[in-house]
Amino acid sequence: MEWVVIISVLMMTVLSLLRVNVVIAIIIAAISAGLLSGLSVVDSVEMLVAGMGGQATTALSYILLGAFAVAISYTGITSILVRQLIRVLTGKRTMLLFVIAGVASLSQNLVPVHIAFIPILIPPLLKLFDDMRIDRRAVATALTFGLKAPYIMIPAGFGLLFHETIVNGMEQNGVQLTMNEAALSMLIPGSGMIVGLMIAILFTYRKQRDAIPGAGGSEGTITIDDDQDVSFNKKHALTLVAIVAALIVQIVTGNLIVGALTGLILMFVFVAVPFQKGEKIMSDGISMMGMIAFVMLVASGFGNVLKETGAVNALIEVSSGILGENKVVIAIILLLVGLVVTIGIGSSFGTVPIIAALYVPICVAAGFSPLATAALIGTAGALGDAGSPASDSTLGPTSGLNADGKHNHIWDTCVPTFLHYNIPLFIFGVIAAVVL
Repeated sequence: MEWVVIISVLMMTVLSLLRVNVVIAIIIAAISAGLLSGLSVVDSVEMLVAGMGGQATTALSYILLGAFAVAISYTGITSILVRQLIRVLTGKRTMLLFVIAGVASLSQNLVPVHIAFIPILIPPLLKLFDDMRIDRRAVATALTFGLKAPYIMIPAGFGLLFHETIVNGMEQNGVQLTMNEAALSMLIPGSGMIVGLMIAILFTYRKQRDAIPGAGGSEGTITIDDDQDVSFNKKHALTLVAIVAALIVQIVTGNLIVGALTGLILMFVFVAVPFQKGEKIMSDGISMMGMIAFVMLVASGFGNVLKETGAVNALIEVSSGILGENKVVIAIILLLVGLVVTIGIGSSFGTVPIIAALYVPICVAAGFSPLATAALIGTAGALGDAGSPASDSTLGPTSGLNADGKHNHIWDTCVPTFLHYNIPLFIFGVIAAVVL
């Protein structure tokens, strides 16, 4: 039973690397996990489907955000932004990549819209990337950095939710921790991501590279008329009002669906987008974000199979039995388990409650401090989020970079982000566990 998680996750990873569609890869991995646990094919599929509802809210919100993004791009306001960026950053490849990482970072706290900004900002910039021969793998690593590092280190926006999840998971298992201590515990692991970003932008993907047509296996959904001279007008002002209103509603209600729906409705009410274009906008929005939404639904089902069959608990319990007394060895094994589990489930937020229940007793028995325990739990949860084919931290960047069909999800997003973020996160996580 303890090998079920490892075998099924490896199967999903290998199939994805062989360019099997990620949805098919996850379904096959989930059925395999069920079969290895003694279930029939039918029971495995039913358990998979039963667990898909765990991400239903997120999936619907992403589809509505996709439609909202298409409506915004239809007005031409993104062309104005792109032309400003081109005017200021043309030829400044490194600066452009750091600006993208900075904008992505703001999406986690100051303007907590998560991946919703990517299909608005990135597709219009693709021609600029091609003209400057920027390696799109560098853009993917910059975007994923902004989607992960802030919530790991900064207790605001999505970071506040992540740190609360760590604190609650520890308290439920008998260890008290404050929010400030949780934030402090994650500074060292988060610093590893900064190192990974620097290596990716300044060294690994510094050379020029041409995007390959058809690499992403799609034709894309957004096209930008680069010869169109767009000037700011009333329609754009009303679009900004709709964007601000969507943001305010989202923050007040704490609900992405309500926020996206508000913005979309206001776009039609203000006639920033003609009502008769509604069908096409929804269709294009589903084309853009529907794949992400469905992958997250299926990934949630996969996670349900692993949890309900007891495979995750079995893996951690077996691991705890061979840990010994060396803190470095214990930290390494616990983080390896977290890496495998998170790659399979694809959600750091969803992984933390699962591993906290088993990590806390192990860490207490081994003499880890509360700060070190929090660092291990937080790092184990974050590990695998970058690099997982089923994570929104990789699906989001791909949705924007593959709008013209020139960016492969696995080889151009998942593999680069896995190498540049999971390796330093792992190393810095072990350091944090030992020194805190």
